[in-house]
Amino acid sequence: MTHAHPTLSAIVITRNEAHNLHDCLQSMRGLVDEIIVVDSQSTDATVAIAQQHGAKVAQPADWPGFGPQKNRALNLATCDWVLSIDADERVTPALAAEIKQVLQAEASDVAYKLPRLSSYCGKFIHHAGWQPDYVLRLFKRGTARFSDDLVHERVVTELPVHALQNHLLHYSYLNFSQVLSKVDAYSSASAKQAYARGKRSSVAGALGHGAWAFFRTYVIRRGFLDGGHGLALSISNAETSYYKYLKIWQMQQAEEAAAK
Repeated sequence: MTHAHPTLSAIVITRNEAHNLHDCLQSMRGLVDEIIVVDSQSTDATVAIAQQHGAKVAQPADWPGFGPQKNRALNLATCDWVLSIDADERVTPALAAEIKQVLQAEASDVAYKLPRLSSYCGKFIHHAGWQPDYVLRLFKRGTARFSDDLVHERVVTELPVHALQNHLLHYSYLNFSQVLSKVDAYSSASAKQAYARGKRSSVAGALGHGAWAFFRTYVIRRGFLDGGHGLALSISNAETSYYKYLKIWQMQQAEEAAAK
């Protein structure tokens, strides 16, 4: 379809994001021409909030993983350009203005990565491997897809990638209850993905991976410069790695028991 000016679809995947979604969609007001929300059977007000913002909502019955779910959202987009955003992210006014400039320039042979500034339990983190954090999120529809990874999916494109200047804000962890929940969810998805690719582990191996994750985050990536929040983040990174490899070991135990 042709337009007088380049148009922009925002695509979001959700599950029980009522606490986030209004602020996310509100931050794109006046920027996007279409909002696509693919929801994974939310039991809160997520869908109602999406509809209040005029979003087109789809609710598939299954959960295929983050990459495939984002491709579902991408398949529903109809505008010239696509902005992929998570419910816990916000477009700043400065970033919105910069994206409008990009669209007006009509450089469709380029994809764009956005510098992301992430908050951990109330504080924006400037070290610990979280800065700089560029995420490829803006591209001409038809020029990119998401990888099929169950977790830590990425945009795949053959186009050259340029960087924007203004930050995308990321409220990744609101509190420590959410940290614990995400440690469990991410370690499970990562373990499943790694095990399917042939990764194996042991209890000692899990402990080693956890210790290395802490050292890398806190020392090598200078998480200590973010104070107490940097220390807490380094510990939660260690926990995620530890439980990932512990869950891989548990899968091995179950497979070996089934084979007997």
